[in-house]
Amino acid sequence: MTEATEDHRQHLLAEATLSHRLEEVEREYRRLRRLNLMFVVVAAIILGLGVALVTVSSRYGVPGTVADIVAARQFVLRGPDGAVRGVWGTDTGGALRLVLQDAQARPRTKLNLLSDGSSGLTFSDSAGRPRAVFAFLPDQSTSIVLADESGKTRVVLGISDDGGSTMVFADRNGATRAGLGVDRNGSGSFTLTDRTGREITEPEAQPSAAEEPDSAAVTRAPANR
Repeated sequence: MTEATEDHRQHLLAEATLSHRLEEVEREYRRLRRLNLMFVVVAAIILGLGVALVTVSSRYGVPGTVADIVAARQFVLRGPDGAVRGVWGTDTGGALRLVLQDAQARPRTKLNLLSDGSSGLTFSDSAGRPRAVFAFLPDQSTSIVLADESGKTRVVLGISDDGGSTMVFADRNGATRAGLGVDRNGSGSFTLTDRTGREITEPEAQPSAAEEPDSAAVTRAPANR
């Protein structure tokens, strides 16, 4: 009887010890869960702050600092609606270009600097046709070209590489009708052409008022007979 009681007591003691250890394990597990949850929350806060800092710095730069140099091959300008309004960058040929677009994404102003040193400024209308072009070439010649609404060149003003200057006027078909120039020696020239392309050496004489027939007299002539 005594041995049975001792065995039962030992059994109860073992169960109590095991239950106590299980409770300790559960408490440790709950503590670890709380620590893990806190770690996830802290990591999410740090990640959110990092994303916010990157977003703000990408738009306005790092707060309190200003970058001395910003390097890129191309910059894209966007309007409040996200539409592309301008592009500034270099192409594979080494040319540098700045293109400004209107609200309908149509190029209206272009500034180009080519790899050979040529530079140009172009203004286009709403249909995309160049209306005014300013150009400077590597041979030191310069020109200004003006076009009408159909895209036809109407006026060209230029200075050649030898120092001569010219101004040419064209009709609606793009055919040259008048030219004015001064060469490198200071000699001037003036040229006119008619609609057939024939050069006019002297302006055609216009009939004066005295030479014009009296239409009233002609009309009254039959009545005088």
